Amino acid sequence: MYNDNFMTEKNIEMADKNFDVNDQSTVDNEETVGEIHVGDPRIVAKNVDVHYGDKIAINNVSIDIGKNEVLAMIGPSGCGKSTFLRCLNRMNDTIDSCAVKGELYLDKENILDKKIDVVSLRAKVGMVFQKPNPFPKSIYENVAYGAKIHGMAKNKAELDEIVFKSLERAGLFQEVKDRLDSPGTSLSGGQQQRLCIARTIAVSPEVILMDEPCSALDPIATAKVEELIYELKENFTIVIVTHAMQQAARVSQRTAYFHLGNLVEVGPTEKIFTTPIHKLTESYITGRFG
Repeated sequence: MYNDNFMTEKNIEMADKNFDVNDQSTVDNEETVGEIHVGDPRIVAKNVDVHYGDKIAINNVSIDIGKNEVLAMIGPSGCGKSTFLRCLNRMNDTIDSCAVKGELYLDKENILDKKIDVVSLRAKVGMVFQKPNPFPKSIYENVAYGAKIHGMAKNKAELDEIVFKSLERAGLFQEVKDRLDSPGTSLSGGQQQRLCIARTIAVSPEVILMDEPCSALDPIATAKVEELIYELKENFTIVIVTHAMQQAARVSQRTAYFHLGNLVEVGPTEKIFTTPIHKLTESYITGRFG
């Protein structure tokens, strides 16, 4: 189904022993290498900068994200990947010190335009966070909440259909069908994360953002979420931030490597993990830092 064999002994031999990963000059003033553009993009970022006050968090990032693909964003802590992810549904707007510049298109509409309805945008671009965050409501109400807010159901029968279908697509319905009135917080960690995914897809988004969705889960729950990601790409564009390179190799078709706020390299996942172009990418995937 997906490949878990990209990281080999050959990779480990590629690292340049004289390379200083903390040398900012290795990335400053360099363009991203690899394959930035795709033939059928759902999202197009052009020269995106993000500042927190005087601090540069994202520096001149340009990348296409294709329809019905999983893009994994990898890199060491603090490299900017989660900051860039939050640009895609304007979550950075909630941070007073944050300023975002550039162009960011969802289906040819610049979502950085101040006239954009952010509530509507976040229905189109849903987000699943690092830690499962079910509402203090029943399992049913967790999934139904967004559909109610956005007026997607005219009656109880239509709402039931949305809830049941979303739970099925999240691979959770069979596990909870007999206790839909139970609190969402009564579920296990892995089930709570899939409940949050069901809640996200209930409002029929076009894009799903995932910020380290498995970091708080055990291996069995992680495997279920990864299987779900693989299945969901048939209907959604998915962008996932992960520190687990094996996870990126398993679930994604394309991978983007960030370092010190720069998008260093992007391309097909297998190519990134076997024959990277940039020495920064090479050193990271071989475990020399990160």
